[in-house]
Order: sequence, then structure tokens, then C-alpha cells
Amino acid sequence: MKMNITCRLLLSCALLASSAFAQTSTPAPTRTVIHAGNVLDVHTGKLTPNQTIVVENGKIVSIGAGGGEASATVIDLSDKTVLPGLIDAHTHLTMNPSFGYQTLGISVPREALIGAKNAKITLEAGFTTVRNVGASGYADVALRDAINDGDVPGPRMLVSGPPLGITGGHCDDDLLPFEFHATADGVADGVEHVQHKTREVIKYGADVIKICATGGVLSKGDDPNAAQFTLEEMKAIVADAHRLGRKVAAHAHGAQGVIWASNAGVDSVEHGHLMNDEAIATLKTNGTYLVPTLYLIDWQRENAAKANLPQFLQAKMKMVSEVGKGNAKKAFQAGVKIGLGTDAAVYPHGLNAHELNVYVRDLGMTPLQAIQTATINDADLLGLTDKIGTLEPGKSADIIAVDGNPLQDVTTLQEVKFVMKEGVVYKNTK
Repeated sequence: MKMNITCRLLLSCALLASSAFAQTSTPAPTRTVIHAGNVLDVHTGKLTPNQTIVVENGKIVSIGAGGGEASATVIDLSDKTVLPGLIDAHTHLTMNPSFGYQTLGISVPREALIGAKNAKITLEAGFTTVRNVGASGYADVALRDAINDGDVPGPRMLVSGPPLGITGGHCDDDLLPFEFHATADGVADGVEHVQHKTREVIKYGADVIKICATGGVLSKGDDPNAAQFTLEEMKAIVADAHRLGRKVAAHAHGAQGVIWASNAGVDSVEHGHLMNDEAIATLKTNGTYLVPTLYLIDWQRENAAKANLPQFLQAKMKMVSEVGKGNAKKAFQAGVKIGLGTDAAVYPHGLNAHELNVYVRDLGMTPLQAIQTATINDADLLGLTDKIGTLEPGKSADIIAVDGNPLQDVTTLQEVKFVMKEGVVYKNTK
């Protein structure tokens, strides 16, 4: 009897102690209040003055006129325009503007460390989410995981790991001679092998599948106009990727590759610089996004000496530069869906917002339409509309602020003054 009573008392004490520990170890909600001079609704273009944004535990709780300051960290952005964090659907954070044979000296661990530097730069430029489409040895998977674990600062990342391509194609290792037997990690030929490769990159951490549907510019010995994967190979990749919950981004310059990629069901075509009218019509019919990556044309022209492209790359860069913007403008005017992507690494990271000005100046977009490519459009393309792309209660507190009015001058987004990602402030300058 005494033993039974003693056991019950000990059990009660243990339960009380456990309950008390649970209560004391649960962190209090982190609450931040932002006083915004103007808040931009990227759907409508409406600027609402004197708004208070309440953030708790990384999410937006409310947006309205005043209140919410009790037990909160207060941030004064009353002289700023506040809008959602920007999205870049085509980056290479683990790479720098380095071209030709010198790239052979860069190891995968070195790429990951380069990525840590560029992730911080990109986040502080106001891009709180990126899609990284191509990295050696899963360096981008390692970088994404380090950011998610809080080891290094950086944007939210969706990553592809090694891009998939044919033997000798744009996504193969084309700089070393035969005796090295060098083949890039993502190379596969034939339906069976591309299916295996798709499953393999997903196994090792890919959020998205990147494929090379045509030749490229910054690669040796291939033609940007020439289709590489066959239609059947791309259909097999897309079928496996979509069944396994991944979207597909297709590098494609030439018309045939753009048409095949779109008809195969890819979610976006990257570049499209050498498209024709049939290719544009195919993108429109299929609802395929175009991610045109155009500021790189300006940067290469303005920094030819700094870029130091080998001769065998200069001719291809000239070819796509002469027609790339014109074809993207045709696509926009035809109603093709446009997502912002930069190809950052072809030029220095942190200049991502310059892409917006190209869309306004050269494609004929309004500043709002350009901003929408980097917010609601890219959120849709990435499958993250329920989490990012707009400032709304329940969505991630990815918030940036600028001086002036970006609807009047989109270049203000090249000088972001405040950056918050998931409720954490990474930049706040006056």
C-alpha cells in the first residue's frame, strides 16, 4: 500500500516537473511591428499610405492602420515604400563571372563557399527567394541546407543540383580532351538514362529539374540554335519530374529546342533568345513561362574587357545579343507569361534588380508589370504562391523597402534599404 502511494507521488511530481519544463522551454512568440510609409499591392499597383505590418514567428499577421506595438520590436520605415521580397528564377549562386579554361581549377567545395558569399549579396539586394538552376556536385544543395539551418545568411533557395544534358552538350564538361574522359554529373542519353538521371538528382536533393534543350553561349563546341535533348527524352524527364513533385526548367535558345521543350511540358523556358514566331506561339498556347535573362546582354556589352570572354564564346554572345531582346519583346506582346530571371554569375551577383529596368525600357512593360515578374509571376512559376510574392496575412514575412516610388522609377529597386526574410532583418540602412 505504502509502495503504491509512493509511486503515485513520484509519478505526479514527474508529470508536474515535465509540464513546468515544457512551459518554460517554449519560446515566446517573436513579434515585430513595421511602420510603413507606403505599402505596395503588387496585384493592383495600389500604394496604401501609413500602414502597420505585424509579424510573428516569421509570418505576416496583419496589415492595417496602426496598433500592434505591445511587447514588439518596432521598425520605422515611415519614409519608405514597402513591398514583397523579390524572386529570381534563374541564378547560379555557386559560380562567379569566370569563363573558359580557368573554371577547371574550381573545386566543388570551393563552389559552395563562393555560394555562401553570393547568397548574402543576393539577399541584401532584396531577393529573398531564388531558383538556382545548375551547380556542380550538388554544391547548391549544400548551400540551401546551410541557409535553412541558419549557418549562413541567404535567400530561400530552390535548387537543381547538376543540370541534365546530352553527351557533348551545353551541360556537359566540354573543355577537357578525350584522355581525361570527363563527363558532367548530369549527362544522360536516351529515354531510360534520362529517367534514371532525373530520379538520381531528386534523390540527392534537387527541388527542380534543370535541362539543356539546346546548345548554349558559354560552352565550347556547341550551337545555341541546335536542339540537344530529343522531344521523347524531354517528355520522359518531365513525366518523372512532375510525378515526383518537381518542376522543370529548360535552357533553350533556338526555336526547335524551345518548341520541343514547351510541348514536352516543361514549366519554364530559360533565355529563348533565338526564338521564332512559331516558338513564341507554342509558349503562349502551352502556358509555358519564359524567363528571358536580358540584363546580361547589357552587362557584357558594357564590360567586355572585364568579362574577358575567350574568343570562342564572344561570337556566340554577339549572336544572341543582337536578337534576344527583340524576341523577348515579341513574346511579351503576344501574351507569353514572363518570369524574372537573371543568370546571375554571367555578371556579378547583387545586380539582379537591373533586369527589371530592361523589361521596362526594352520590352515595353510598365514598372508594375516588371515588378510582377519578380513577385506574383515567379511565385506562381516556383509553386510558392501560398507562401511568397505578396504582402498578405499568413504569408512569409519576406519584406523589402526602398526610397521613392518604384511605380514611377523601377530603378529604385536597385538600391534596397531594408530586407527581411521570414521575419528576420538582414539589412536596414537609411
